[in-house]
Amino acid sequence: MRTLVTTAILLITFISLFTARPALAADSAVGAKIFSANCAACHMKGGNAVNPAKTLKKEALAQYSKDTLDAIVAQVTNGKAAMPAFKSKLNADQIESVAMYVLEKAEQGW
Repeated sequence: MRTLVTTAILLITFISLFTARPALAADSAVGAKIFSANCAACHMKGGNAVNPAKTLKKEALAQYSKDTLDAIVAQVTNGKAAMPAFKSKLNADQIESVAMYVLEKAEQGW
């Protein structure tokens, strides 16, 4: 019986070690702080002070194909139209954190 329990524990440990996904460096809570410091002036409560049609609301993100982490990361990194690029101001982890925050808030309805 003891051997069976030991074997089961070792098997579970082995499986968890080799199938665990790596932790993401990005963090939505960090993204909230970065958003507040860099984005909220134009995007308060998920709005858009420059172009009111292009908000950060879930429907608008989907309409403009910006409803994925990769799309938001690209937008924040490279900018577009009136939105400036943040690639020289924020590092990749910070940009991904902001993107995670935006997606999370859009899902919650801002």
